[in-house]
Amino acid sequence: MPSSTAHVETPRPERYIKQLISHMSHRATAELADDGRGTITFSQGTCVLIPSPGKLSMTATAGDLASLTGVQDVVTRHLLGFASQEELSVEWAVSSTQGDVRLIDPVVGDYLLAHCTPADELLRELAAETRAATGGSAGMQVSHDEGVLLGMLARMTGARRAVEIGVFTGYSSICIARALPADGRLIACDISTEWTSIARRYWERAGVADRIDLRIAPAIETLRALPAEPDIDFAFVDADKTSYPAYYEELVPRMRPGGLIVLDNVFLGGRVFDPAFQDESSAAMRRMNEIIVDDERVDSVMLPVRDGVTLARRR
Repeated sequence: MPSSTAHVETPRPERYIKQLISHMSHRATAELADDGRGTITFSQGTCVLIPSPGKLSMTATAGDLASLTGVQDVVTRHLLGFASQEELSVEWAVSSTQGDVRLIDPVVGDYLLAHCTPADELLRELAAETRAATGGSAGMQVSHDEGVLLGMLARMTGARRAVEIGVFTGYSSICIARALPADGRLIACDISTEWTSIARRYWERAGVADRIDLRIAPAIETLRALPAEPDIDFAFVDADKTSYPAYYEELVPRMRPGGLIVLDNVFLGGRVFDPAFQDESSAAMRRMNEIIVDDERVDSVMLPVRDGVTLARRR
């Protein structure tokens, strides 16, 4: 996904954003948010304008480098045309030219892992066996810092009844189940007996197997078979991305007031940022993110944790 950024020193960032939005609205979709951010969407790409003290930051994205250059040139030309009272310097730096966006630098990722509650021996063994047994699929396992976050959120919500969609080898299940009281229950949904056979062994060793109700079936069927009353305290969604909107719509009415839904991979490797990606998974996740932000049933926040995590709290 080609993208680039430019940071322009100016005491008038808000003024230039308003001018660009007003002028570009005649030839593109141009929107000005309440916080002063502007978004200009052309046929070939998008430019986001962000004001900050003494600086105007611009981020351009497009489907290919030629289109990216076109977006940059149009915005730069008009910005310089508006700058009659000062001389602006606009230098674009390409940050990504293909594939996924590197959302977390490896140095940052290592630092994060080194500065959260460390994994115990059992979780370290599970992570090692997952890498050995699943090969390239091991990336489906949550990172340890995200596992710590899941457990912390489950405890903070006082969860007793939880749902997990997407078990894999059971790392996140252990993190959630450990946060539940002794009489708590986690309904774990998956379709793979192969990977969940590993999960079952580690649940037993972790002493949480009696709290986990594993249901091998399409998760949407499991969700629809649950009672309709709102009695779920906590839900974690980390499964097939095309089904996220369907899972969400089944979960929300079943969440108690104050109940929390956690959705993983909402950035999808950065592909949701770029409309050039129109594959089924990207389109579904992009739609999911818009559904949540417009949903009056929940309060939500999207966090830059690993591949993006959204928290949606039932009102």
